[in-house]
Amino acid sequence: MNHPGLQTAMAHCGLIAILRGITPAEAEAIGLELYAAGFRLIEVPLNSPDPLDSIRAMRAALPTDCLIGAGTVLDPDDCARVQQAGGELIVMPHSDAAVIRRAKQLGMASCPGVATPTEAYAALAAGADVLKMFPAEQLGPSVLKAWRAVLRPPIALAPVGGITPDNIAIYAQAGASGFGLGSALYKPGLSAAAVGQNARAFIAAWQRAYPVQETSA
Repeated sequence: MNHPGLQTAMAHCGLIAILRGITPAEAEAIGLELYAAGFRLIEVPLNSPDPLDSIRAMRAALPTDCLIGAGTVLDPDDCARVQQAGGELIVMPHSDAAVIRRAKQLGMASCPGVATPTEAYAALAAGADVLKMFPAEQLGPSVLKAWRAVLRPPIALAPVGGITPDNIAIYAQAGASGFGLGSALYKPGLSAAAVGQNARAFIAAWQRAYPVQETSA
């Protein structure tokens, strides 16, 4: 993990908000709720409505210690577009070395999706900062524990897919460094207040699973 802003954010709280389907009109209010709860990592998937506008809105509204970026980044050229909108984080569902390298060339944090140790090591060789274990429902805590035998800290492993406040602890025990949170945190139609309530439940679960880490808002 070579990106200093990402290191700081992950040390504060390793929960990544995945806001798939968010619109620019609600981005500021939801971003502020997430920040108040304790989140410092937010991604807007590029298959959301006007995602770059949502990134701009949150970047303008939130303190600089909150990293904002894009998810579902499939094209290396999208990295520059995300950066121009104020994004610093590139999250991918796959492990495309060209996207990873482009993000790193631009000084952005890179979080590619991997499902095997071979993909994990290839992503690290390309410059990945955090390895997104995706889909976590398929891989599970037992696979994470097995990976940890060969992918030791400080390599960061973040399960994504099906993560809830109730299963964070078992992944934490298996060696997770952080988590990407999707529909259990946000889905289209939820109010900012409802997202804030979900966010606080996740923060409480994080604090229980990682009691030695600083996670206060």
